Amino acid sequence: MLELAAGAARLTLQPELGGGIAGLWVGDLPVLRPWSGKVEDGPFAQASNILVPFSNRIADGFTFEGTRHEMVPNLASEPYAIHGDGFQRAWRVVSSDTQTAQLHLPDGAFGPYRYEAWQTFDLSENRLVCMLRMTNHADVALPYGGGFHPWFPRTSATKLQCFAPDQWPEGEGSLPASDRPQAPPDDFNFSSKRSLPDRWINCAFGGWDGKARIEQAQGAVSVSLSSQTLDHAIVYSPEPDCGFFCFEPVSHPVNAHNLEGLPGLSILDPGQSLSFDITLDWRAT
Repeated sequence: MLELAAGAARLTLQPELGGGIAGLWVGDLPVLRPWSGKVEDGPFAQASNILVPFSNRIADGFTFEGTRHEMVPNLASEPYAIHGDGFQRAWRVVSSDTQTAQLHLPDGAFGPYRYEAWQTFDLSENRLVCMLRMTNHADVALPYGGGFHPWFPRTSATKLQCFAPDQWPEGEGSLPASDRPQAPPDDFNFSSKRSLPDRWINCAFGGWDGKARIEQAQGAVSVSLSSQTLDHAIVYSPEPDCGFFCFEPVSHPVNAHNLEGLPGLSILDPGQSLSFDITLDWRAT
């Protein structure tokens, strides 16, 4: 693992395990749910995963500009391709010092996608800034997307606030139940600070204003999350006592490759690049 530190803040990275984050702490308290410590638990036991060259699920491949692209499922537990291949690849350490690191994936390859990607991490006493950049190296233009998949501690005291008025309800296979977003039900409406619902939640929200607040009890660190480049978010937590929830800043809804207008996806010609960012800030507000 690669470790960065700034004041009381400490970040551990796992370049060879999907370029993921193993943990982020302030003193002895976690900002993110720490890695389980067991490789056999798989990538989603980490504190955060990178999503590239797309986020979440693509149902049975997609057709773009008249060409059909098949997407083979990449997890045994999933019937569809999910989250690209960046989280399953070994990343190279390009540079690192006590507070910054850059990782490189030179040979991303999933379905028609051929790309390279970079992650940068900049840790200070009060915040962590993460950047993701990808470049299309396929011979054709393709719709790209992605984002970040942090896992946060969840207790009965955890509260979330974010403005994202368009909910894509979850349907069969965790795909959108409709081809248009709708207003969220009351217990999925986080425009005012509230506890997470007492039921399964796993859906995308659109129209996100790029700001979120996660408030924790004494056993974890409260944090403000922001992005200047991402306007969708996926909220996932299976039940109140699971110990975690995910607030995933992403570029597009689930299965956007098969939705009208390819919402949130960016068409990259060969050689073109795309960048995303998130900031986690734990200064008291």
